[in-house]
Amino acid sequence: MNEHQVVITGLGAVTPIGIGVKEFGEGLKAGLNGIARVTNFDVTDFRSKLAGEVKDFQADEWIDRKSARRMDRFTQFGIAASAMAFEDAGLESFSFDNNRAGIIIGSGIGGSQAIEEGYSILQEKGPRRLNPFFVSRLLINMAACMVSIRYGLKGPLSAPSVACSTGSNAIGDAFRILQRGDADIMLAGSSEACITPLPWGCFCATRSMTANDCAENASRPFDKNRDGFVMGEGAGIVVLENLKHALNRDVEIYAEIVGYGNTADAYHITAPEPESDGMVRVMQAALRDADMNIEKIGYINAHGTSTVLNDKCESAAIEKVFGEHAESLKVSSIKSMIGHLLAGSGSVEFVSTVMSVFTGMIPPTIHYEEPDAECTLDYVTNGAESLDLNAAMSNSFGFGGGNASLVIKKYGDADENS
Repeated sequence: MNEHQVVITGLGAVTPIGIGVKEFGEGLKAGLNGIARVTNFDVTDFRSKLAGEVKDFQADEWIDRKSARRMDRFTQFGIAASAMAFEDAGLESFSFDNNRAGIIIGSGIGGSQAIEEGYSILQEKGPRRLNPFFVSRLLINMAACMVSIRYGLKGPLSAPSVACSTGSNAIGDAFRILQRGDADIMLAGSSEACITPLPWGCFCATRSMTANDCAENASRPFDKNRDGFVMGEGAGIVVLENLKHALNRDVEIYAEIVGYGNTADAYHITAPEPESDGMVRVMQAALRDADMNIEKIGYINAHGTSTVLNDKCESAAIEKVFGEHAESLKVSSIKSMIGHLLAGSGSVEFVSTVMSVFTGMIPPTIHYEEPDAECTLDYVTNGAESLDLNAAMSNSFGFGGGNASLVIKKYGDADENS
C-alpha cells in the first residue's frame, strides 16, 4: 500500500435532476432533462430564457431556519452537499482528528442574491438599512467556512474561484494536500447559484448562452446545431481520504483518485486557445501524474458546454492526447441534462465520473441529433451504456483559460500501467 494513495469515500450532490447521489444517479441513468424556463425571476426581456434550476430544494432539511436565512443559496447548496458526503462517508459516527481534516469548497460568483438584494436596499433605503449579514452571504469562502464550523474541521481550508474549472481545481488541490500528508480527510468541491438577474444579464450580453427557447434541445453538446450553453446551478462535494485512514475505518471506497492536471491557456478571457494547447497539456499532465497508459482510460466525462468553440476544441484535444485510442473512448457531457453549473460543474461532473467507475454506468449526452464534422468522437447519445471501467477522466475548462483534469481508477486495480 502506497502511503500517498487517496481514495473517495463520500459523495454529495445538489443538481437540477436530483438532490442526493441516489436521485442524481437515477436521473443520469434515465437521461433526465433538467432544463426548463427560468422561474427564479421574469426572463421576458432577456436573450436567454432557459436554465437548469434546482427544484424542490428545502434548505431547512439541512440547516436550521434562522441560519439558512442568513446564507445565500450557493452556501445552502454547499452545506447540503457536504452533509450528504459527510454522512455517506460514515464520518458522523467516527471520531477523527479534527486538526487533520480540512475543506475546500469554491465558487465562481458567490452570493449573487445577496449582492442584488443589498444593492437594491442601498439605492432605495440608504446605507443605514444594510444588514451586516450581507457580508457573510456574499463572500465566496462562506460555504467552506460554514461547513468547517459545522463539523469542526480545523485542517486546511480554502475557497478557490477559477470560473468553470473551480470544482475540479478544488478536488485536485485537496488531492495534493492528502498526497503531501498534510491531512487525513478532505471535503472538496464547489457550489454555484447565480440564476439571478445581474449575472444572467451579463452572460446574455456575452452571447455565450443559447438563445434557443426549446428546452428539449437547448443544451446539446457536440451537436452540429448547438449555439451556446444553458446555465445551471448546484453543488458537488466529495470526501477524499488517505487510503490507510479509510481502511482503518473499514468504510466503503468508491474509487481512487490518481491524477490531477492544471494549466492555463494564457490566450483569451472567454475563447479557448484555437489549437487546444491548454486542454492538451492539462490532460497530458493528469495522465503523467497518474503514471497511467492512455489505454487504461475508458471514458471521459467531457466539459462539453454546447458552445461551438469549446466542443470542437475539446474533441480535437482528446484526439491529440489519446491518438488511435481516442476511437475506443466513450465520451459524454452531462451538461446536456443539467446545464452548465459554472463553478459548480467540475465537482458535480466529478461525482458523476466516480459513479461511472464505481457502477459501470456511462451517462448519455441527450439532445444529440446531428453530428458535427469537427466533433468525431464516440459520444454516448442513445441512452446510458454499461462498461467495465478501469479508469476515467473528468475535464473542466473555464473562462479566462483555466484548465483542470482529474483521473480516477477503480479501487483495487493494482495493474495501473498496462
